[in-house]
Amino acid sequence: MDVQQQVSLKQFNTFGIDVKTAYMAAFSSVEELSGLLSNHSYKNLPVLILGGGSNVLFTKDFEGIVLRNNIPGIQIINESKDSVLVKAGSGVVWHNLVTWCIDQGLGGIENLSLIPGKSGAAPIQNIGAYGVELKDSFESLEAYHKINRELITFTKRECEFGYRDSVFKRHLKDHFVITSITLSLTRSPQLHLTYGAIEQELQKMGVEKPDVKMVSQAVCNIRRSKLPDPVQIGNAGSFFKNPEISNSQFEKLKSDFPGIVAYALPDGNVKLAAGWMIEQCGWKGKVVGNTGAHVNQALVLVNYGQATGNEIRELAKMIQASVLDKFGVTIEPEVNII
Repeated sequence: MDVQQQVSLKQFNTFGIDVKTAYMAAFSSVEELSGLLSNHSYKNLPVLILGGGSNVLFTKDFEGIVLRNNIPGIQIINESKDSVLVKAGSGVVWHNLVTWCIDQGLGGIENLSLIPGKSGAAPIQNIGAYGVELKDSFESLEAYHKINRELITFTKRECEFGYRDSVFKRHLKDHFVITSITLSLTRSPQLHLTYGAIEQELQKMGVEKPDVKMVSQAVCNIRRSKLPDPVQIGNAGSFFKNPEISNSQFEKLKSDFPGIVAYALPDGNVKLAAGWMIEQCGWKGKVVGNTGAHVNQALVLVNYGQATGNEIRELAKMIQASVLDKFGVTIEPEVNII
């Protein structure tokens, strides 16, 4: 296995932050992963598993070994009257998995089109968009224990999914490397069209009877119109999570801010649109040094070319402070800060 030294991570993170890692290697199988983790030369070093680098902000050089996940493969492993189980290697680009499933006539994840990153990262933060979350179609995953050197299967219940959250972000953080995911999809999907502007986009496209392919295209159109391309402007998509508050807290906020954007949740709480609050604080389109909040979506922090990770982190702190001061609400980063 080829292990490189003193490698720039600039091309491996979508923010385009130019930091270095002491060592870097790629793995395309569980066996290769096991070999790298058990190599005595790197055994005592910090390990960072890197997929698409689309949800990470580097603030300094990484004094360990970065392992890039390239485990391939997508296949149907079981099919019944109501569901089709699709298994994908964790190194598969997420949007490629979505389009593969759509090409097979399978529905369930079309609203998650064009989310950056690789499939193995999807369950870690229970990715979601336009009224759909990964957990809605999730069946199971396989993960390799870094210390015990064994492959373990996790069910949906064992993953303990929450809003942009899972057990792998809490007490099992850094214990496992996800090697595959299995989704339960269907050939007779119930389309989710009411969240966001999907219905309006479908009308604009002239679609009267949408299918999963058309919904996916609508989502892609919306995302491309709102979110900057990381190839052109460094970013990691939504930097902050939408905060959840109690209904009573929301009613008080609504009386002070009648235009506040929010969504009712099944548990009686309310999810606030962090982007709206950030915009109300005057950050949308504002440039601070080499960074800023994007002109089309205040939730997206961008690197205008020469920003450091610390510069972006400081901007995030200023935005958090202003939202807390104006609305009394704490917004938390969705991006992993290293």
